[in-house]
Amino acid sequence: MDHLALLGFAIAMSVTPGPNVLMVAAGAANAGVRATVPHMCGIAIGFGAMLLIVGLGLAAPFAALPWLHTALKWGGAAWLLLLAWKIARAGAPGEGPPKPPLGFVGAALFQWVNPKAWMIALAAIPTFTTPDGDMLRQSLTIAGAFALVGFPCTLVWALLGAGASRLLRTDRALRGFNIAMAVLLVLSLIPALR
Repeated sequence: MDHLALLGFAIAMSVTPGPNVLMVAAGAANAGVRATVPHMCGIAIGFGAMLLIVGLGLAAPFAALPWLHTALKWGGAAWLLLLAWKIARAGAPGEGPPKPPLGFVGAALFQWVNPKAWMIALAAIPTFTTPDGDMLRQSLTIAGAFALVGFPCTLVWALLGAGASRLLRTDRALRGFNIAMAVLLVLSLIPALR
């Protein structure tokens, strides 16, 4: 296994726009980076765990039962639409305690319905494993790489979101930002639903 290529792939997949980083940016813009840390940790740990489980054989049932994959894809899309709605309707700073859309457990569990997470998992496992290799060791390496880079990559987006919040001094500007982030979240579904 080419560890450097795996690390580069993990960074590229973790830092590029998708549902996770858009929710982190919106959460940090509304509640601050510190309040978004559990969400970021949930993404890193949850996606690493998902990769390990997929690598150890959960992908086979999805290949054997295509309807299960379709159900997961549409269930994930529905969940993302609900989260986009929550982000778009997030109140202004004075309308109650601000909080990110998801905490640690919610973010970890969200990986299982995140279309981008599934696309990455289904690409990473066959790309960075060999059939004659130790699948446990290979899957642990892949999961570890993504868990290692997950927090720093989402932190970039949290800092961008927090930085944007300094520019969003009015209720109207913050609401506009939240709506824009919600629209981007919905648009991130398009490649997954084709």
